[in-house]
Order: sequence, then structure tokens, then C-alpha cells
Amino acid sequence: MTDLSQDHFKLEDTRITRRYFGKFEKITQHMTRVAGTMEAEGRLGRRDITVIARYLVGLNLTFRALAHKYHFSGRFAHAGQLTFDRVESGFPVYQELLEMANDTLQAGRHLDTMPSVEALKDQMVRTIVADQEIPTKLQYALSQRLYYQELAKGGMFWARNDPQAVWIKNEDDRRHFQIHWAVYDSQVNLPTIYIMDVADTGRTGLPKDERRWPEVQAHLMAQAVGGLKLLTIARGFDEDFDDLHPTRLRRFHIGPMYSNAFTRQAGPLREVLEAANSPVGEDWAMVWTEEELIADRVERVKSGWFGTVERQIFALDPFAGAGADTGATRMERSLIMPERPYQALAERNPPGFADVRKFVVSDHGRVLSRK
Repeated sequence: MTDLSQDHFKLEDTRITRRYFGKFEKITQHMTRVAGTMEAEGRLGRRDITVIARYLVGLNLTFRALAHKYHFSGRFAHAGQLTFDRVESGFPVYQELLEMANDTLQAGRHLDTMPSVEALKDQMVRTIVADQEIPTKLQYALSQRLYYQELAKGGMFWARNDPQAVWIKNEDDRRHFQIHWAVYDSQVNLPTIYIMDVADTGRTGLPKDERRWPEVQAHLMAQAVGGLKLLTIARGFDEDFDDLHPTRLRRFHIGPMYSNAFTRQAGPLREVLEAANSPVGEDWAMVWTEEELIADRVERVKSGWFGTVERQIFALDPFAGAGADTGATRMERSLIMPERPYQALAERNPPGFADVRKFVVSDHGRVLSRK
């Protein structure tokens, strides 16, 4: 590993790079199962699970594509190296997703000029048999072919995943929609998912409204910053759109990922992973944080000379001690980890983890929920 800056590092070894992506392939699969467990516990609804699962699948596809791109890092001069945030998140840096988005725009052109997978494999066999050489260049070409094929398929988690609106119901002369969007936060290099429930009193349903829907999409993407409180986002939306009333807003932070082999975060979790001394592939812990803001009541305020409009009054957590500062009705952190790190955590019992929900996962697909 080569130090690029204080936080960002490049993976220059083929074996380590493949271990890194193998670890994330397992983690994203575990996260999908954990989301299903949350649904079974009644903490997430079916509609929520559908949204979150879509983004988690997209995240898995993003890592799969990057794994092809960097499959020969360290073995081929032009293969490049993955840059990831070793201190803050454990995830690839934001720039990696921007480069991937640019590659996607040119994927078709690259695929048109590259031999097919079958042709490359046939050339590799002939090189091995006839020349008795390892076909490194052909292997690299195949990895790039598979990279562009993944990009052409689509469905990835991008740096920006624009808002989508799903109709829920009509009630009291209002249409109710669930709006969801996601970003890869450039400040902390973490995927972040937003879900907002909105009551629509406009004349045309929001997704079909050619005036409001583009404005709503632009507004929400501009506010999709991890440093902004949910209260700030919801109030700004409520004030900018008089006929759209946000009744519930949630934000899911996926990560950071802690790994004794890859990351250098400080704190109790690092000490726990060191004490666990887990085998390869099980030396990790993933943080999952959910913030929620709920509208408590509605007030009518003056608008213009004679009119009034609805404004949402949001409930803040009275037990947080600093509810107004957190800007949320509630916040809950969860920890996803294999069994051996969980045992080390339970034995050490560091301060601050008593109220954190723990999800213990295994390669057999089992998920155990612990408080």
C-alpha cells in the first residue's frame, strides 16, 4: 500500500486487491440479509426493504465492476490501483465512482473495439499451449472486457442516484408518495440512502408534474449532504414547495467498514477486531446508521396578502439530551459483524455499545439480532 495523503491509500498488490473486493462482496450480501431481518422485526416495512435492497444490489454491482477493473493491479503495468479511504470509511474514494460513471458513457465504444470473451479465452489457451507462456496481457484484456460489460448492464450505485417517486395511496384529497434517492457522500466516502414520505395537494400528481418534479429532484439532490441535519432538509423542502408536505424523512448511512487488515480507524472497534484475531474474510465490522424525522402536527401560516399554507412541525427526540442539535426524532446505530468479532466485542464490552443493535452474520446465511 502506498500513502497518497493522510487518509487515502492505493492497493498495489493483486492478492490484496482481490481480498478487498472479496470482503465487500460478502458484506453487501450480508447487509441484504440484515435488511430482511429488520423487516421481520418490524423495524422496516416491505416498501422500505424494496428501496434499500435496490441500492444494496446496486452497491454490489459497483464493487463487482471495480473488481474487474482492478483485477490485475500489481501484475500489469497499465492495470491501475484502487484508491480507498483507509481512515474514515474503508470504502473506495468518491473519485473512483466518478471515473466509473465516465467509463460507462464510453462502454459501448470500448466493447465494439474489443475481442469477445470467447475470443480472448481462445487466444489465452493457444498462448498457454503453443507458447507455454502465462497470457498476462490477454488476461488483463479480459478483465477490462468484463468491466465494460458490467457497466453496460447498468444498475450500479452511482455517485448520484436521482430521486424516484412511488405512489402509495390517495387519502383525504391528497396523493401520498414515497420519494427515495441516494448519494455517495464525497466528504466521508460512504453510500447514503434517503427515503421521504410526502403528501401531495397539487393539481397533478408529483411524478407527472412537468414543472414541480424537476424542481423537486434538483432540490433534493442539492440537499443530499451528510453534514445537513434531517430537520434542515425537511424544513427547507416544506418551505420551498407549498403543496408538498414531508411527513417522514429517513437517512441510512452505510458504513464505515472496519477491518483489521485494511483500515486504520481508531477507537474500540479496532481494538475489538485486533482481539478477535479472525481468519481472512471475517475480520470486519460494518456500521449501519438510521436517522428518522417525523412530522408531529401541522400549522397554517400566512402566505401572501390573504392566503395561508400548511407547514409541518417536526418532532425531535426528547430523550436525546440534545434532540434539537441532532435534528431528528430518533437515531439508531447498528453493527453488522461475523461471530468471532462479536464474541470479542461481548467479552470486552467497551463503553458506548450497550444501545447499539448487533447483527451477527455467517456465511451460511444466518443472521442473529442482539441488543
